[in-house]
Amino acid sequence: MNRLVTAGLLGAIAIALGAFGAHALKDRLALIPEASGWWQTATFYLLTHAVAIGAIAARSAWPARLWTAGSVIFAVTLYAMALGAPRWFGAITPIGGSLLIAGWVVLARTSRRES
Repeated sequence: MNRLVTAGLLGAIAIALGAFGAHALKDRLALIPEASGWWQTATFYLLTHAVAIGAIAARSAWPARLWTAGSVIFAVTLYAMALGAPRWFGAITPIGGSLLIAGWVVLARTSRRES
């Protein structure tokens, strides 16, 4: 899939889920003390990396791929926990976070070689 399409879809999903959590799920997220924070963190990371993917769309494929996979894994596990999934989902979340970090490292290494 074209990286700008990926960025656009992830950005749209992040905004929609952020609004959905703030409005439609407000009462449900209040049932679990950490749920609102998980939801906000998932949305923030998803949106941040959608912007990053779009910004480097013409430059480098690997950081965008890593950020896409990492954003989805990271956000989905936090959204799931915020909606009541078992806490062990939290053990999956760092996989997504590690992919996000790896994307930034690959971007830095690729950029260093090009300069």
